[in-house]
Amino acid sequence: MSGPKKKGQPVSIADVMAQVLAQKGMTERIAQVGAIDDWADAVGAQIASVTEPLSVTADGVLWVRVTTAAWMNELSLLAPTLLKRLNAVPGRSPVKQLRFRLGRS
Repeated sequence: MSGPKKKGQPVSIADVMAQVLAQKGMTERIAQVGAIDDWADAVGAQIASVTEPLSVTADGVLWVRVTTAAWMNELSLLAPTLLKRLNAVPGRSPVKQLRFRLGRS
């Protein structure tokens, strides 16, 4: 919050949420999960069309659903490059590992 508010003054929900997340130590974790939103830009349209980012674990593992075993194999080989692209976002805890799961959405 930008400073102490006088009693009875309205406070934006965004300010309240930011304060609660910071108090609970979750600000960094929320930023890390932003890798899901950045997936398509980081990997490009072709890879994005055959994948779906699912979740990021607390220890930095991004789980991604892949449509075919061939793509899963290819992405495993591309993982270091994809991690570098995902982690190019400043101020966010890095994604440390990509894990792929075969399946359709």
